[in-house]
Amino acid sequence: MNFLPTQAQEDTVAAVDTLTESYSQKWDGTSGLDEASPLIQTVASYDLIFIVLGVSLIIWFVLLFFIIRVDKKVSKLEEEIEKSNVEGTS
Repeated sequence: MNFLPTQAQEDTVAAVDTLTESYSQKWDGTSGLDEASPLIQTVASYDLIFIVLGVSLIIWFVLLFFIIRVDKKVSKLEEEIEKSNVEGTS
C-alpha cells in the first residue's frame, strides 16, 4: 500500500499552512491575558463557547416566557368573548 499524500492533499496542506502563517499575527486577542481579570481568563480559556451557550439559552427562555404570557392573555380574551356571547344571546 502506498501512503504517500497525493498532489491535491499536498496542495491543501500547503494552503492551510499559508493561511495559518498569513493570519497568525492577526489573532493576538489573548495577548496580555496574564494581567486580565479571572473572568476574562476563564472566558478566553474556553474559547467563548459557554458565553455563546449562555446567551442563546437566555434568548430561548425569554422567547418561551413571552409565548406563554401571550398564550395566557389570548386564552383570557377568548374566555371573555365567549362569556359576552353567552350573555348576549340569553
